[in-house]
Amino acid sequence: MKELSDKRIIAAWEENVQPWIAAIENNEIQSRVLVTNQAIINAVTERRPTKVLDLGCGEAWLVRELVESDIDVLGVDAVPEFIASAQQHNVGRYKVIAYEDLSYDVLQETFDVIVCNFSLIGEQAVSNLFQQIPALLNEGGAFLVQTIHPLTECGDDEYADGWREGSWVGFSDKFNKPAPWYFRTIDSWKSLFEKSGFSLIDIREPLNTTTNAAASIIFIAEVNKQRQKSAKGE
Repeated sequence: MKELSDKRIIAAWEENVQPWIAAIENNEIQSRVLVTNQAIINAVTERRPTKVLDLGCGEAWLVRELVESDIDVLGVDAVPEFIASAQQHNVGRYKVIAYEDLSYDVLQETFDVIVCNFSLIGEQAVSNLFQQIPALLNEGGAFLVQTIHPLTECGDDEYADGWREGSWVGFSDKFNKPAPWYFRTIDSWKSLFEKSGFSLIDIREPLNTTTNAAASIIFIAEVNKQRQKSAKGE
């Protein structure tokens, strides 16, 4: 078995760009259509932001949805083909940037909301990314993360942090080489926010009424003011 790592995640996504775009365009992911898409849209728009950063935007469906609400949205992804596809819609702004390279010095702008929608599946790259977020948020801004629910998606494995093999079960046969992912418990997610200078103000668990299980978990956090001043060099 190949080593599970952040690098393998990007390599896997680079091989599955077109099948993923087709899956989104054809509404093939039922939980997204029924629950999680609207859940993250609501969570972002409730903040009434003027500017939003969508990290790991992929084919950028969320960018396009938010622009319809008259929000200035920048979509960032490490996979050039995703960004090229997103730009064809002529909606929103885009940059190809890996999480490891993201910083205020690179973007030179700040945002009212930074959102990661099912786009944080790595280990060290994610931990490092959290450290950069405070400097990219405006005062009073929020960091929103929607991800798989650790309790409903743990499966038969031990409920503990660690790398796991990915799977395309339930997707078309056009997908191959699934990306590995780093499993985090709820307490581990909370700790990551707190250690990075955030205060969690809300945790939502959107319910899939078809399965009667949580379809995801959404963390909503605001940066500690002292941490934000430090991040901005004030």
